[in-house]
Formats: sequence, C-alpha cells, structure tokens
Amino acid sequence: MIQQKSIRIQTKRAALEFEVDANSRLNQRAFGGNASDESTVVAIPTSGDGWVFEPAIRAVHADGNTSTDLIVEGVSQHADLTCIDLRDPEYPFYLQLFVRAIFDLDVFEMWTVIRHDEESEVVLEAFASSSLDFGTGDFRLTQFSGDWADEANMTSEKLTPGIKSLDSKLGVRAHQFTSPWFLLSKGSDSRTPLQSDSPPLPVRSSEDEGVVFAGALAWGGSFKFSFEVLPKGRLRTVCGMNPYASAYRLAPGVEFETPKMVWAYSDRGTGELSRKLHRYVRDEVIRDGNSPRSILLNNWEATYFTFDEDKIVSLFAGAKDLGIELFLLDDGWFGSKYPRDDDTQGLGDWIPDLAKLPHGIGALTEAAEKLDLRFGIWFEPEMVNPRSRLFEEHPEWLIRQPKREMELQRNQMVLDLTNPEVRSFAYGILDTTLRENPGITYVKWDCNRYFTQPGSSFLSPQNQSHLQIEYVRGLYEVMGRLAAEHPGVQVMMCSGGGGRVDYASMRFAHELWPSDMTDPVRRIFIQWGFSHFFPAIATANHVTRSGDRPLKFAFDVAMSGRMGLDIDLAKLSECEREVAAVAIATYKQIRDIVQLGDLYRLESPYSGSRSSLMYTYGDRAVVFAFSLGESFGNPLRLKGLEGGKQYQVKEINPECGRELTLSGGFLSEQGLPIPTLGKFESVVFLVTGQ
Repeated sequence: MIQQKSIRIQTKRAALEFEVDANSRLNQRAFGGNASDESTVVAIPTSGDGWVFEPAIRAVHADGNTSTDLIVEGVSQHADLTCIDLRDPEYPFYLQLFVRAIFDLDVFEMWTVIRHDEESEVVLEAFASSSLDFGTGDFRLTQFSGDWADEANMTSEKLTPGIKSLDSKLGVRAHQFTSPWFLLSKGSDSRTPLQSDSPPLPVRSSEDEGVVFAGALAWGGSFKFSFEVLPKGRLRTVCGMNPYASAYRLAPGVEFETPKMVWAYSDRGTGELSRKLHRYVRDEVIRDGNSPRSILLNNWEATYFTFDEDKIVSLFAGAKDLGIELFLLDDGWFGSKYPRDDDTQGLGDWIPDLAKLPHGIGALTEAAEKLDLRFGIWFEPEMVNPRSRLFEEHPEWLIRQPKREMELQRNQMVLDLTNPEVRSFAYGILDTTLRENPGITYVKWDCNRYFTQPGSSFLSPQNQSHLQIEYVRGLYEVMGRLAAEHPGVQVMMCSGGGGRVDYASMRFAHELWPSDMTDPVRRIFIQWGFSHFFPAIATANHVTRSGDRPLKFAFDVAMSGRMGLDIDLAKLSECEREVAAVAIATYKQIRDIVQLGDLYRLESPYSGSRSSLMYTYGDRAVVFAFSLGESFGNPLRLKGLEGGKQYQVKEINPECGRELTLSGGFLSEQGLPIPTLGKFESVVFLVTGQ
C-alpha cells in the first residue's frame, strides 16, 4: 500500500489534483484553476462496492463477483506524463490511469489500461477513459448535434439534477447525429458565458470571459458522455467508449487500452479555449498541421457519376488557368462487371472502369502532371454494394445479422474489419492503386453508412459484443499502414460529411470534410460549430452552386477555411470566371493567415444577421463579415491586435481601393467601419501592421 500523498498535474493556468488517502484509495481534489478545492471525492468510481451513481469501471470477475475495488500501488511522473497504478486488493485485477499534460495549451489527455491475471476471462461492462468531478456550481453544457448535411448545430442547456447523456451507438459514422466533443461552462449564477434562458450576454463576453472546459474523445466509434449532477450539486462526468452492447471478454494477461479523452481549460472564454485546441490539433493531431494546404477542384458536383477520360482531362486546363493546385477525382471511376454508374453497384471492385477510363488512372495523373497539377482520388474502402464481384465472392465479409433480411443504407453494407483478411483487402486496394499510380498525392476517404445489424461471422458467438470496439481498432490499423507506407499522400477524412471527426481518426488525416451541405449560408453555421474544436487548416470548404448564392459570397465563406471548388468550370460565365480568378489569387495571399493563424470569432450567426470572424498571424490579420439578411453598418470590434500599433486596413476580394490606417486600440475599442450589407453580401479585409 502506498502512503498518503498528493498528486498535482500542472499546466500553465490549470491543474488536476489527486490525493491518495490513508487507505490507499485515489481521490480527486480539484480540476481547473490553480486553486485547490477543499473537499475530495472518489477519482475512479467502480460498480458494485458502495458507489450507486454512474460508474467509470464495471467488471465481472472470473469467479462471478460483480464488484471492483481499487487501491493505489504506485505513482510515477516523468516529464509531461503521470501514471497511477491501481489494483483490486482481492483480485489480480489492475488499472493504470494515465494523464498527459500539455503545459502551454492547458490540455490534459486521460486514458486507462486494464489487465488482469485471474484464472479465466473478466468481462468488462464499463470502461471509461475519464471520470472527473467538477465540484459544485451552475454548469451549462453545449453540444454539437445534427444529421447528414446538418452537422455541428450548437445547443446549450443548464445541467440539472440527474444524468444528461450524449451518446452514439452507430459503430461507424458514429458522429452523424452527435459530435464527440462538447463545451462545459461553470458560472456563479444562471447567466453563464455561453448561453442562458435570461437575456443574452454581449457577444464579446461569451468568447472572452468565463470559465469553460472542452471535452473530446479521440475515438471513431460509439461513444458516451455522462454528466451527472449528484445530490448537493456536484457535477461528475464519465466519458469514453459507449459500453452499450459492447461487453468485452478480457483474457488473462491481455491489455485493454481505452481511447484518450482530451480536456482543455480556459478562464478567459471560448475564444481562448478554441485557440488552444487549434494549436493542439495542428501540433498533436492532424498530419503536417503547420504546412498550408492546396486549393482543390473536385469533379463531384460538376459531373456526379457521368464522366469519361476526356471530360476529366478537360477540367484540368481550366483549373490550372484559375490557379487551382489539386484535382480530386470523386466517386464513379471504378467497377468492371458492375460499373459504378450510380450508387447501387460497384463498391468493393476497385478496378478502373475502362468504359470511362480506357487508359486507366495513370493517363489522368500524367495529364495532370503535365500541367503541374496534383491529382487525388476517392475511396470508400470499408464498404461494399451487394451488386459487386466482391460481394459475390465474399458474402461472409459483411457485417450483418444471420437469419435477418439484409438492410441496406445508400445501397451498401459495411465490411467486417475485425477480420484480418478483410483488413488486408482494404489496405491492398489502397496500396495497389497508389503504387501503380505514383502521381496520386491525395485520397478522399469516405464512409457512407453505419451499423444497423451489428453481427460478425468472424468473431465467435460469445465475442459478438466486441464488434464495435474491434472494428475501430481494425480501421486504425489500415489507416495507420496507409500513413506509414505512403507518407507523401494527403488524406481527407470524409464520412458523408462530418460522420468521422474525432481526434483519433484525424491523426491519420490532414483535413476533414465537415458536411455534404455546401450552401454557404448553412456552411457559416456548420463551420462556426466546427471552429470550436478544429482549426481552419483542417476544415475543407468548397465553393459550389448549392443554394444559388452569389458567387463572391460563396468564395468568401470558403476562404475562411481550406478553400476548394466543386463546380463545372466550363459553365462559368466570363464574369463568374473573373470572380473566381480574383478570389483564388486573393486566397493565396491570405492562405497562411487563415490556415496557420489564431481565430477570433467576432459575431455569431446565431445572434444576428451579420456573422464575422478574423484570423491573426504575425503582424497581419484577415477579417470576414457575412450578411445573412440586411445588416446595418455597425462598426466591428477586432481582436488580437496590438493596441499601440498602427494597422493598414484594406478591403480585398476584390481590392476596392478603400484603405484606412488605424491603431490596434481604435480597431479593438471603436471598431472597423463596415458598410451596410444586403442579404448574402460579404466583405473581406486584410489588416497589416505598420
């Protein structure tokens, strides 16, 4: 037994404190600001031995005992990593709690590793990555929910006694209805820095004031976040993989590692919190997070499934003339017996359709290379159509329930990645295509359905509940091989939009596709939601014809992230082509500011007819203002500038000849003059320090 001691895990402005009591049990003292709480509470609540609220750990031991107790055996702290070793005093059942603290960003990663040396299997029925107590107070939860083409809608509510849960049971595309991240604010009264039922606080306060936490689970499968307000008002969170239908039979000597739960802290509002998370994502999550991204042209909304080699090649010259740097060939390029002419067939048969592409993919990459245009391609390696050679040859590779009629979504089924033979196939189709066509430098990885009949012919009958966990582990094995063996190939994580936008899946990718909704009016709201957890460099925003909005407005919205296009360039009028050329040239001038800079959300689209945001990078900044209805020319107070410094401000896209020189203090306190804007008008300003 370890002697009583305090364990403090410190970052720049926050701390997580534990205490080992006289009975060697681990308690939590405080989480958040640097001041310690007076009281202590159990750190890892376990089921069956006194704790009657939501448990973090629930296990059935080899002898049938459904209770678990944990005492501390040792603590080690090295650099940024703390490991607390615990065991059940009556069983050889062990749990390690890991906490990694990223000092400058006030970010904490938490996860556990469970193992045992009992005589036979232990069944894990709950296995949280993190269980934290936030003390007493008024708490508000902000979640990011929606559906296909309607992602990341923000909703805030006060937490009241009882349990509020956010969860997914989908297994694949697990983030379709609820994102695996949230905000948790703590206030001294019912009016908090996020939202309230009383009159709203000024926009600046929600971004710049108040204690707020962010939570995000780095896991691409089903998840569960429980927020339980206990008697006497204490808030306890239990976060991790969803244990629903996922009891895990753990063999002796085998380690079970839970995914990382990422926590971030700010006592200066959601704006600072997002900027910390953006730096975390650029440095720790996405690949090459500090290298600016190319401007992309996708053929999907220009051609859908109807194209041939000549049509695709014809798009290259127009793309190059406009200054586009990367072409992405989307769905429809493959299939032999069942050519991919629509979404009813061909998935799984990853051989170029020679009726469309008689000279294969290589002819396209060579034509693109001649114009110094990079080339990318679409894959959906986890899926199969019943009308495919793959299905005919391997019907046992599908995830489905026996004795039930096969249920399709988007005319397709999910391949069983718990099966190593299927994983080898999925990686093989990627590897072969990339090796045979070295001109491919970009992959769009799509995923267009989730589990509805979660059964595996590979897993044993007693291990069917392992499916949702082992599927994701298998998926990450395939993604990891792609990243390791083809490091020069960039990856966009797409899942029919934002169905796979977690901090673990994104470690294998460079960017994400937030939504199949490309109407710029809706995209303003979707991008606003994503901006709380992802930097602009990770968020692919494409100009399309969706919504029939003014083309300049569509470009301005797309320019506030990683800009791309998804339109038929041949159908642009001369005037539209000029708008596109100017916008692309302008974006190249400000790309580093947007993709590498610090974001300041200025005016929320939820609060009025004008929405605005800005990025700062060194002594430059770029400001975007979008009018969703007629918006009056109220000055816009900027942020992130030096008060005593002079700044040149000029309108760009296009340059209008209108320039001002104002101090950072004036721009922050009095604001930048903005003209009255009509519905779906927008302005962009470049701000340069003098």
